[in-house]
Amino acid sequence: MSGRSEAQARIKINQLLGEAGWRFFDSGNSKANVILENNVKITKSGLDSYGNNFEKVSNGFIDFLLLDSKGFPLVVLEAKSTKYDPLTGKEQARKYANSQKCRFIILSNGDISYFWDLLSGNPYRITKFPDPASLDRLTGFIPEPASLVNETVAEDYIVLTQNPLYAQNPSWLDPGLRNDFIFRNKLKFLRKYQLDAIHSLQATVKVGGMRFLFEMATGTGKTLTTAAVIKLFLKTGNARRVLFLVDRIELEEQADTAFKDYLKNDYSSVIYKENRDDWHKAEIVVTTVQSLLFDNKYRRIFSPTDFDLTISDEAHRSIGANSRAIFEYFTGYKLGLTATPKDYLKKIDKVDDPRDIERRMLLDTYRTFGCDSGNPTFRYSLLDGVKDGFLINPIVTDARTDVTTQLLSDQGYAAVIKAEDEDELTASGEKTFTHKDYEKKFFSDATNRTFCQAFINKALRDPVTGEIGKTIVFAVSQNHAAKITQILNELAHQMFPGMYQSDFALQVTSVIQDAQTFTRNFTNNNLNGSCNFNPVYKTSKTRVCVTVGMMTTGYDCPDILNIALMRPIFSPTDFIQIKGRGTRKHNFAGSLMDDSLRADVLNPEKKVFKLFDFFANCEYFEEKFNYDEIIKLPRLSHAPPPETPEPPPPPPGGYVYPGKDEVTNIHDKPIGFEGMKIDRMFFNTFEDKLRNDHFIITNFEEENWDVIIEYVKNTLFDKPEDFVNLDKLKRAAELDRKISVREVVEKALGRIPKLKTKDELLEDEFGKFIADLNLSSKINIPAVKYFFKVYISNPEVRKIIDSRDFSGLFNNSSYTLNEFKKVPPQVVESIREYVNTYVSLSIYN
Repeated sequence: MSGRSEAQARIKINQLLGEAGWRFFDSGNSKANVILENNVKITKSGLDSYGNNFEKVSNGFIDFLLLDSKGFPLVVLEAKSTKYDPLTGKEQARKYANSQKCRFIILSNGDISYFWDLLSGNPYRITKFPDPASLDRLTGFIPEPASLVNETVAEDYIVLTQNPLYAQNPSWLDPGLRNDFIFRNKLKFLRKYQLDAIHSLQATVKVGGMRFLFEMATGTGKTLTTAAVIKLFLKTGNARRVLFLVDRIELEEQADTAFKDYLKNDYSSVIYKENRDDWHKAEIVVTTVQSLLFDNKYRRIFSPTDFDLTISDEAHRSIGANSRAIFEYFTGYKLGLTATPKDYLKKIDKVDDPRDIERRMLLDTYRTFGCDSGNPTFRYSLLDGVKDGFLINPIVTDARTDVTTQLLSDQGYAAVIKAEDEDELTASGEKTFTHKDYEKKFFSDATNRTFCQAFINKALRDPVTGEIGKTIVFAVSQNHAAKITQILNELAHQMFPGMYQSDFALQVTSVIQDAQTFTRNFTNNNLNGSCNFNPVYKTSKTRVCVTVGMMTTGYDCPDILNIALMRPIFSPTDFIQIKGRGTRKHNFAGSLMDDSLRADVLNPEKKVFKLFDFFANCEYFEEKFNYDEIIKLPRLSHAPPPETPEPPPPPPGGYVYPGKDEVTNIHDKPIGFEGMKIDRMFFNTFEDKLRNDHFIITNFEEENWDVIIEYVKNTLFDKPEDFVNLDKLKRAAELDRKISVREVVEKALGRIPKLKTKDELLEDEFGKFIADLNLSSKINIPAVKYFFKVYISNPEVRKIIDSRDFSGLFNNSSYTLNEFKKVPPQVVESIREYVNTYVSLSIYN
């Protein structure tokens, strides 16, 4: 390389090598392991050691040759000027690497770098060079994707690690003892849909895929499925070590415990912060993204090649914003887990709105895992889980009070306030509050007490003891949570005198010391004690956890019977996650420590849970939320999303209310198998309908397009339940052109891989045109291509060209006369003839 840009690239590359621990000079007992511009002779003929056949080439210079610990060539580093993409040196570097019998290549211009393992796929973007030790370790690792694809994964895949000889145990062989044997040994058999997820991953690997996304509803066993995936990679030798990323501390311990339960007999799992010095001894490393982000720990401690499989739990969160840097830092396979799809997008005008950031994170999730179309590697919905009998739907208890009903109205709620706030008063001495104001401004002791009393009166009871079933209450803020907790404890003391010592309800928020421990103890049924009403029944003495956001994502507590929404919710992601805390099944009799008493429990199975809704959140997502409006992504920001400030306390003395706040209309609405609209929008995409329609499939095979198009228009479009049409499908696919029913069907049934944008179609069309035309080498191809695209896509320009009134190009902003003069007349005529003969203009205009 030569010149200023080459010198700049060299300086940056030298710095990157130094940061990764490579040495240009001997230092003490450590020999230099970087050779500059090593003269090499390329293999002239025959197959090299990796089976590649290269033509005869002349000698060349390797920009940087990196050596292993024994001084043998290990990595070829091909350096390019900062003005070139490093991938331009890909084939040259491959030849150099094979001449030196190097397996690894780094392509870099100092700003952009790629790592390439010649035995494992394509070059992979990296932000830091691998260090010498990590590459030394990697040399002994030779993945075999075929073994992963061909591995048999059956329902006992995890059980064979937990208890390899389970099938020979007498208790297993006796059908009467088998269920008890499974329960006592905590054996985890994979369900059919979990096997389908793993088989889908294997199918993706078979066609060269390295990124996967599992969309599975809360409560469907994502962690168990993930454990099977981890075993699959480790057992088949396609991973040496796995990184499992979570976004909350409580999920970190929860995941590590699960992996130990499922896999400890074959593989070890550690939490990074508890094993900072010997994490590398474990096959599974669990950590929060926050831990690795702090002080750029992931770059200082780890090399990009330290993990061969990176898994992101709750992927829509843990790869958002700055967290994505961690996820993309490591090379190898990537798996994302999520329960929230991108269908829940609603237009938000303010770029700084936190919900706008959430929307971006959701969209980024799909792009990160190569699922631009919105179709994940595997999908299993809440509706699927309910239909198959693995999950349950709620009874929605609509409990609006006088105040919250008025807050929901178009007029809002007018409250008399104190004189110190007179700058906000209307002429009548009132201030008007709306639904959204409750989050920041509106506090009413009367309303809070009404919420709590309605909950106490209507809550589902524990089937063993009759006490209030375990409950999570979601409050507006830390202050609001404190007030709700106090009121619930007062009411519990009145209802159950002497049974609770202000521990019926507990505030579990980020400002509370040991809050993380409280969430674990609540799950394990020992929060402030393990029993209260029955000494042989293990259940948490504390019945209600009042939180703001800690117990939303990934929190696993299957014996929850009540969820109370004492706040308005505007984010569909939050709503689906909160609702999902109650969807798991549970057998309450199993918590009786005296087996003989289990038969006395009349209804031990959890078949429903209650969702208390004090703010018509369910109505909002059922009737008012706009699921169809898709907008462009906001500009990415490297700064973390701003924290929502704690709402200010009410004015001194509080607000003055004209009367007592009451629940005037409380009613229960069971949710059936059809689920809520938010669940239907969640998974029942239009493509799923097409793929499962026997009539369409039959006629598709016979190419009966007129029949298919008529059927789709008359049978599937513009129906009251979802109002699907081509315009909405176009916006959902983020296309800038018209689409046809045929395209949509072909995409759904796999004939075409994606619905292309206008420019992508124009590129394809130009390729066909140019292939049939013998153009002189002197022709300005970019000018020809530009004219070709404008002529097709711009009706105004096309009219000018066809009329030969070229003066119209003088003032045309899309295409100027000077640009037109660059295209020879004979080429113009060839393009006109081709377009009028072969191109359907309707899809471009």
